[in-house]
Amino acid sequence: MNRVDKINYYLDIAEVALERSTCLRKKWGAIIVKNDEIIATGYNGAPRGRKNCIDLNYCKRENMHIPRGERYEMCRSVHAEANAIISAQRKDTIGSTLYMVGIEVSDGSYVTSARPCAMCKRMIINAGIKSIVVRNTKTEYEIIDVEEFILNDESLEEVMGY
Repeated sequence: MNRVDKINYYLDIAEVALERSTCLRKKWGAIIVKNDEIIATGYNGAPRGRKNCIDLNYCKRENMHIPRGERYEMCRSVHAEANAIISAQRKDTIGSTLYMVGIEVSDGSYVTSARPCAMCKRMIINAGIKSIVVRNTKTEYEIIDVEEFILNDESLEEVMGY
């Protein structure tokens, strides 16, 4: 009997979390793990009490043709990684790993080589998260050292997108 490796196990759980996503563009799921224990989960969707894009049946950013990684102030959603961080205590996130999975709503494919947006990078840094694992295929993933976000501050270079 083949057993799934630990990283893909956590990515599978993050992928289950994305099923709660309410975004019409991309579904994202995230979990924070420390010492082999799940600390928090998150998915992208409107703040509690506000209508979700799936309820409104439109995406403002899509209607305005805003490209991926830009003008997040126009988005109704709180990002999956932000929701996971909000649900956790900082003492539990220090030194942890964030696992993320994204799915394109249009065709069901994985979002590959993704990085958190600039705002989420700042939250990840301040939460003390050590690394991020992002799924590219059902079994392949990338591991990102959060130190990269500290050393390569794109806000100084006005780099857009993710």
